Amino acid sequence: MDRLQKIAVPILSIVVFLCLWELLVWVNQWPNYRMASPSDLPPAFWRFRYLFLEMSWQTLWRTVVGLLLAVIVGTFLGMIMGFSRVLREALYPLLVGFNAVPKATLVPIISLLFIGQHDFNTILMAFMISFFPIAVSISIGLSTLEPEYRDILRSLGASRLTIFRKIALPKTLPEFFGALKVAVTLAFIGTNLVEIVSPHGRGLGALFNSGAINGDYPLMFAVLIALAALGILLYYGVVVLEKIFAGWAERSQS
Repeated sequence: MDRLQKIAVPILSIVVFLCLWELLVWVNQWPNYRMASPSDLPPAFWRFRYLFLEMSWQTLWRTVVGLLLAVIVGTFLGMIMGFSRVLREALYPLLVGFNAVPKATLVPIISLLFIGQHDFNTILMAFMISFFPIAVSISIGLSTLEPEYRDILRSLGASRLTIFRKIALPKTLPEFFGALKVAVTLAFIGTNLVEIVSPHGRGLGALFNSGAINGDYPLMFAVLIALAALGILLYYGVVVLEKIFAGWAERSQS
């Protein structure tokens, strides 16, 4: 029953959202060149179905690679900040300042630095925009680790890596997966920033630009729905991993 509820409630909320969207367009009598309605989207999906498959894959794999890099680098930065107060105080202002810079302003800079490296530029932006919450969550989790555990393990000759692997890592897993859920959506934003702001004819951003140039609103909104669907798919992939590796945290709260 609980599993059925977890499946039915999200699907019902999506259906309600689409119905309200359709009702809004119908009440205001908006033509599809001003505001597309959900009923306008299936023809757009079918008409460009092969492009959607190709462009969705291009966007997805670049986003996943950028996200994996964000996990690796974010975990490393979180570890060194969590275990060292000096490094934490030194790196936090830099990370916060970097994260405060609008990433759209970095796209032209990256494109000029790495001219023609479209895949690299896209992956780099997905990484740059998504590693921050992971680093912060790991850092906070490690910095709040009870000092008694550290003292006992160090007295037994455990290295910092052993302390991290045996005690700190399990403790930070709930915070890590919470940050990873946020990073998933941010990574998609980074990918599409490059695809739209610095167009190179690849990914769903290129398909969105095509719809914008031709005034094809159903195509533009269909791209947005495709992006949302990919984001939801990757999000629930993280949820599955969370249940596998940190399911104990949810059980202990219930």
